[in-house]
Amino acid sequence: MITSEPIIHVGILSSREIAFILNGIFIISDGKNFSGKQKAEWKNGKILFDGETFYELNFQPHDESSTFDLLDVVIGIHFHWERKENQRFKGALKIIVENEQLTVVNEIKAEDYLLSVISSEMSATSSLELLKAHAVVSRSWLFYPLQKDKKELSGRESVEENTENRHIKWYERGEHEHFDVCADDHCQRYQGITRATSDAVRHAVEATRGEVLMFEQQICDARFSKCCGGVTETFDNCWAPEEHPYLSSIVDSDLPPQSFDLDLTMEENAQKWIREFPTAFCNTQDKNVLTQVLNNYDQETTDFYRWKVVYTQEELAEILRRRSGYDFGDILDLIPLKRGKSGRIVELKIVGTKRTMIIGKELEIRKWLSDSHLYSSAFVVDKENYSQQIPGKFILTGAGWGHGVGLCQIGAAVMGEKGYAYERILLHYFRGAELKRIYK
Repeated sequence: MITSEPIIHVGILSSREIAFILNGIFIISDGKNFSGKQKAEWKNGKILFDGETFYELNFQPHDESSTFDLLDVVIGIHFHWERKENQRFKGALKIIVENEQLTVVNEIKAEDYLLSVISSEMSATSSLELLKAHAVVSRSWLFYPLQKDKKELSGRESVEENTENRHIKWYERGEHEHFDVCADDHCQRYQGITRATSDAVRHAVEATRGEVLMFEQQICDARFSKCCGGVTETFDNCWAPEEHPYLSSIVDSDLPPQSFDLDLTMEENAQKWIREFPTAFCNTQDKNVLTQVLNNYDQETTDFYRWKVVYTQEELAEILRRRSGYDFGDILDLIPLKRGKSGRIVELKIVGTKRTMIIGKELEIRKWLSDSHLYSSAFVVDKENYSQQIPGKFILTGAGWGHGVGLCQIGAAVMGEKGYAYERILLHYFRGAELKRIYK
């Protein structure tokens, strides 16, 4: 069990060549000091740096004021907001050899890591109670695997059932062998001290220092997504077939909306739910709230609660061919076979003139049906413009952004604006969990 603040190892980027700037004095293991602009290159399985080769490089800051910059860090990998930016970090800089390239790892105290995560995942101007809630969720998510034997997490990183007519795959968090977490959306957004933090973020992290969500004496695997779409999803419908009682499906409001049957595993109920705009905390167009929650690149997406994507026959067939690697021919239908508690599709049948396949789980569906990622797998399908029984247009009407498990960031933001305390926000999304401080 964790009883003191740990050091976290964060994988930032991988490349054959790493350009970085040392702001202040940094010391490597042989005692040499370096500062200013530097470059490291992969060469024959080693690191070429300063005219010498190394198996590993570890730059330790001379003092707390020393920072380092990484140039051209890719953020939002494979998402529609993917781009490069220069980023600045506190802590130590470690460079290792991994998969015939170099990987940069930032070694940093857990609470300093969280300062960046809260400002990277959300806007540093969010309400204090939301920031506190997110600090606890991010800390819990971070510490959950650290309390486990690595053997318990092995083999869970990417599990699939792949036959000629069936492709079921999900993506887990245990994909990193040489560091604890990565810096992108696969784990938690971590962009060093690049994002302008605020006194509110510092206060939120300090006020909740060492505080985590717990269930039956274990730290919770606390998940979060941008927008649940009105009902949150269960863990097993997105990842491994495991039950986590604190990640049960909940309605994102104090009172369930009227005139809806909320068994969204039933197709008829899911159709009605997704096509309408039921009352929910995350059903908001309040720009004040959204700008507090979302960084600039997230604000490029305007429809979180309900959205619509339209494909021509040619566009959909080409996207599926490119993203899946299979040629379906003309697409005849997209048929939901299994939905989760939030209405998210867990298994989807793709019917084409050349091939028919069943795919899942939710993230794989989102990957196959978009050039980046479809906002969520909670969608319904309309077909139009038929020619010889082949649809010419597919209209996907959907709900929410992300997997929908655990904390709904936009819903939590609205709760914070309405005056809910962070404890109340957390126990709304994580039913049956309790708050506990595991170190001071």
